[in-house]
Order: sequence, then structure tokens, then C-alpha cells
Amino acid sequence: MANLVNIEAVSKAYGTRTVLDGLSLGIAEGDRIGVVGRNGGGKSTLLRLLARLEEPDGGRVTHSGSVRVSVVGQHDELDPAATIRAQLLAGRVEHEWAGEAHIRDVLSGLLGGIDAPVFRDGLDTVVGPLSGGERRRIALAKALLEPDATDRLLLLDEPTNHLDVEGIAWLAGHLKARRSALFVVTHDRWFLDEVCDATWEVGDGRVDAYEGGYSAYVLARAERTRIAAVDWDRKQNLLRKELAWLRRGAPARTSKPKFRIEAANALIAAEPPPRDAAELMSFASARLGRTVYELEDVTYTVGAEPARTILRHVTWQLAPGERLGLVGVNGSGKTSLLRLMTGAVRPVTGRVVAGVTVRPALLAQEITQIAPQTRVLEAVEEVRSSVDLGKGRVLTASQLLERFGFSGEKQWAPVGDLSGGERRRLQVLRLLMDEPNVLLLDEPTNDLDIDTLTALEDLLDGWPGSLIVVSHDRYFLERTTDRIVALLGDGQLKLLPGGVDQYLRLRAEALAEAQRQTQAVSQQKNQAAGPSRASSDRAAQKEMARIERQLDKIAGREAELHKQMAESAADYEAVGRLDSELRTLAGERERLEEQWLALAE
Repeated sequence: MANLVNIEAVSKAYGTRTVLDGLSLGIAEGDRIGVVGRNGGGKSTLLRLLARLEEPDGGRVTHSGSVRVSVVGQHDELDPAATIRAQLLAGRVEHEWAGEAHIRDVLSGLLGGIDAPVFRDGLDTVVGPLSGGERRRIALAKALLEPDATDRLLLLDEPTNHLDVEGIAWLAGHLKARRSALFVVTHDRWFLDEVCDATWEVGDGRVDAYEGGYSAYVLARAERTRIAAVDWDRKQNLLRKELAWLRRGAPARTSKPKFRIEAANALIAAEPPPRDAAELMSFASARLGRTVYELEDVTYTVGAEPARTILRHVTWQLAPGERLGLVGVNGSGKTSLLRLMTGAVRPVTGRVVAGVTVRPALLAQEITQIAPQTRVLEAVEEVRSSVDLGKGRVLTASQLLERFGFSGEKQWAPVGDLSGGERRRLQVLRLLMDEPNVLLLDEPTNDLDIDTLTALEDLLDGWPGSLIVVSHDRYFLERTTDRIVALLGDGQLKLLPGGVDQYLRLRAEALAEAQRQTQAVSQQKNQAAGPSRASSDRAAQKEMARIERQLDKIAGREAELHKQMAESAADYEAVGRLDSELRTLAGERERLEEQWLALAE
């Protein structure tokens, strides 16, 4: 297949730091490439170079003559004064796009429906006041609404950020069905496995390419590490542990032919399960006693009248050593439940009981502010100089920092010089240093790279306490928790033995049922209106069809006039006549469109 983009001997540096060094590679038609690597390693820089949004210091980037590139970066370029309709549908009237399955699918998958019901004014909502997450959804929808073709390249930088589990599952299915080539930077390992057939690791100025998704990448990386004998004891132990979990706990991920199953089984033959659940439960019970958190007939609402009910007469308990993943659509109350447990908010009725020995720690989505002049090591030692991780494992603040990627001089860097991802890492470390026995993690994977996530998972494997994880990162949820509970919008907490797959099935069934009920109500209204209503509807449909034919004729005539104007550019009198006719047609088109919309309503 032909290459769409080529990079030849490209180098890029920022100040004295070289990000890419003499890099040569290409992206061909049909490629689906996932990009991983440490924060600051050059992933986003490589994406911007491929898109020609940035120039290399040396070498060159070439695009094939026919390639069309769509980019969704971490910062959108949407017009803040425009509406969602103007950004996505470019002035097209509803009767033109509402019948296109591709457009309906994207709007429903990312904006909640073809009329964007998740936004206050639907498609007529102005972009400017929206949150970063909402703007990201719109930018992603804009790229996906572009025509799909083999000569198109999609460049996506962390597209799963701000999407819930359901949205990520939709996006994966949509991208798999497209013919476009794909280059995606993401830390979402489930998404990498689901969508990509190649993985590029960016770091130390170079790119290492691996066949297959994330599971195949883990195996190949483990083999390379063993052969090179680089940091074998530390790195290989983590890779073997992750590989063991991939093979034992998620076999569907490793079923692709490219994944060398025999080699994987040989490598992990002596590797125990990631954690001893019974031992951790026993240790947690000794630290926590019998009671951790209990909700007794709790009702909790948010907002002014009419208030929205998050929990309705819920009785539930968190047991010592229990590890739960909490899922639900955005706004279902996941963060509210965590805040109820810590006492940050109070229930309307019922009560929340916390055990006497409970020492909770809540990792919120917001990054805690630390004085910018404080050194990284000092920021951790402010909390504690060493931490007991259980089973005789004691680490100093410096050792824990080393484990989370803050090595050498980085430990003495001012906090103000850290990137967003590095500050998030520091926030997690400070939380763990306080030796809590209950961890409540709200979107802990935000801004963390895969190496840091692997280190955090390894640390949590031996951590003896109760754990609740709220995350859109399906891989992290399944890796660190034993059971999944869901908030499905009915005011109850539901245990899901089938995990995230069961949650997605329940959500699909609920949406299908809601659609059936809406159709049934519509049919009842039509029947109640009697034959006259049905006859009126048929007449309206005929009139709409007539208007659509007229609009098509007007569009054809407008195209002819534009062509004539181009041919008569030097004849000012002729151009004036043609322009006058165009304005007349535009007025007629607007009148007909208003009629069509009135009939549609």
C-alpha cells in the first residue's frame, strides 16, 4: 500500500533537550498505529510534525499528493463564537444531513443524539462557554464527520480523555469500521488493543515499532528487554506481571494471530497472580476492623428545584480489603458518592457510617496546588519521609519518587517546572505517602503515561486496604479491582458480575427501550388524533417532498450561476446580473427551507 506521510531524518529539540533525533518512518494506507511513551517523550511533537503543524529542526516531512489529514489535538481550534451546528454541519439544512446514517451515528455517539441533547441549547449551543471536555467531544465529532476514504489520515491525541466507558466503546467500534489510516496517541491500553494493529513507542529521541496492539507490545517489549539485559530485574518483573495478567485475566485481548501465545506462556510460567486477594483481605481486616463504610437508607440529590436524585434509599457497604470499580455515565453521581463517603457532602435522608479506624484518602480529578518553588522531594517529604506498603516493604520518599519516574536531578526540580502529567504523578505519590487504609481514586489515570500506570498498578497490588476506583480507563479498572458496581441512573448501586461488558449491555438495552417507548408514545398520539391527523401527516410528507425537489433545482441553478460568474469575471455587467439572480435564489431557498422545517415539526 502507498505511504500517505513520510518522515525522513527528522530531528526536533526544545532548548537543550532533543525530543526526536534523526527519525525516519512512514504511515501507509490502512495503518492503525497506537503511540505510547512517557509524558514529555515526544508523542505529541511527532503528531504535530506529521500534521505539518510544526516544522522539524532537520530532515523533512512529505505528504502524498492526495492525502487529507484531520487532526484532533489536546487543544482545539474551534471558533468560540460559533454554534455546534455551525462547527459540525457547516450551514447544511436539517433535511440534507438528518438522513445520513454516518452523521447520525457520530452525533449520537459523541453528543448524545442527533439534536445534541447533552448540551443546554442542543446544536444551537455556542461553543465559547463550554468546558474543555465538551469542546474536545465537538472537535472529535468534527474530524469524524469528514468523509471516510483510504487516502485520509486521522491524527488523534488522547481522544478518550473526557469520554466515559460507553463513549470509548463507541469510538473504538466507529474507528474499526473506518477505512482511513489512524495515528492515535493514548494511554488507554484497552483502546489500543481494540483499535490498533501496530504500536510505536516514542522515547529517547527514537521510535521503536511493534506489531499488534498493547498486549503484543507488552510481550515484544519484555523479550527485547531480556535480550538487551537493560534494567532486567526491575523492568522485566513489571512486564512479566502485566503479561501474566493479560494472558490469564483477559484472554480475548491476546487472541489475535500476531500475539505469540506460546512465547508469552513460557515467559510467565513461574509468575504468580498479580495479588493474593485472601492475604490482602486478611491484612486489611486487621487494619480496618469490621466496618469501613456503610450507607443506610441514603437518599442524595443535587441541584435546585427540581432536584436530580443521585441515590434513592440506598443501603450498601464497603468491606475491608474490597476493591471496587465504579462505572456510570458522566453526571450519574460517581464523584458525589465518593464525596458522601468522605463527609464532604451530606445525604438528604439516611446516614453514612465510617469505621473508627478508617483513614481515607481521596484522589480528586483536580490537581492539588503546591507552592511552585517547592522541590519535588520536599513536596513528598512534607507528608512523610518513608511509607510502609505492607508485608515488610518500606520505601523512602526518594525511592518512591524513583519508582514513579522522578529520578536523579528531577527530584530536586521546582514543582512549578513540572508538566501537568508530572504534577498528577506527584499528587498520587503524596496521597500514598500518608499511608491511608481506604483509597478513593477519581479518574486516577488522567495525564499519566503507561509506564507510570504500570508502576501504580504494581504498587496497588500489594497495598492492604479498601479501594474504590472511578475511571473511564477500562484496562486500569479491570487490572486493579475485583468487582464492578454501576450507577445506571435509577438511583441504585448495582453489582455487575459480568463487569464492564455487562454494563455496556445494560446501557444499550436501556437506550433501546427508551427509544421504543418514545416511538410508542408518538404512535399513540397519532392514533388519538384519528384519521384526520394521519391524513394531515401524509399531506405534509408530500409537501416536504415537493419542497425538496424545488430545493434541488435551486441548488443546481446556483451551481450553474457560479460557473457562469467565473467564466464572465471580466464582464462586470454580466456578473451583476448573475449576482442579482443568485440573491433572488438565496431568498427563495431560505423561504422553502423555513417551510420544510415547519412541516417537519
